[in-house]
Amino acid sequence: MGQATARVVGREHAVVLCDVRQDRLDTAAAVLRDDGITATPVHCDVTDPQAVDRLFKETAGIGELASVIHTAGVSPSMGSAEYVMRTNAVGTVHVNEAFLRTAGAGAAIVNVASMAAHMLPAEMVRTNLFARALTDLDGFLSEMLATCDAFPEEGRSGIAYALSKSFVKWYSAAQAERFNARGLRIVSVSPGSIDTEMGRLEEQAGAGAMVADAAVPRWGTPEEMAELLAFCASAKASYLTGTDILNDGGVIASMTERARAAAETQ
Repeated sequence: MGQATARVVGREHAVVLCDVRQDRLDTAAAVLRDDGITATPVHCDVTDPQAVDRLFKETAGIGELASVIHTAGVSPSMGSAEYVMRTNAVGTVHVNEAFLRTAGAGAAIVNVASMAAHMLPAEMVRTNLFARALTDLDGFLSEMLATCDAFPEEGRSGIAYALSKSFVKWYSAAQAERFNARGLRIVSVSPGSIDTEMGRLEEQAGAGAMVADAAVPRWGTPEEMAELLAFCASAKASYLTGTDILNDGGVIASMTERARAAAETQ
């Protein structure tokens, strides 16, 4: 999704690409170059605050920062609950707080959440715990992992994913006023099952069945997500902030309505 979005954004802006894996970063830059888009690759691990700070310093040397589209994230099949939580939630704090410190008025940041953030029971979305991320990031991580530990080991990465993306969704709404005080916008987008390498990793873990039962019964494409992400970051969306946009092909709508109808028949 990040590469597809860079292709859209690169039509009008200079692009900086980031990735924790140098090989993937070099490949993405080469693909974009073949499409006529020059992108500056910067190796960055979003779980390392010093690396994120270096990223923003390097970006400042290229020009005025217009937007950040934060697509870095991992899925349950890619690692432990701690790896998922540290990448998705802690990484989001590092990138967004660095953006807040350095971006000029009019800039926007778009975070990638997930339809999984719309599926957790409300009692699991502990906003008092989420708020701790702003004052005690290590304590926040420990508490989030303790929540995951209450579940069977085989399900902890999945719970960590849903919780971490719920945090991304919460943060992008809860911090809107703070960002607005600096003249900045913050938005999150929640993709459904997207036809990417990471997305397909979750096909056998339940994503395939959800796609089949969705209002739009197919996988979304990176290009469809890219157009939305680029729009949210653009001046065309200058009134859009503090909200999440669910782009899931109707999965959550279908699940909600079916649950309502089933409850009525009981």
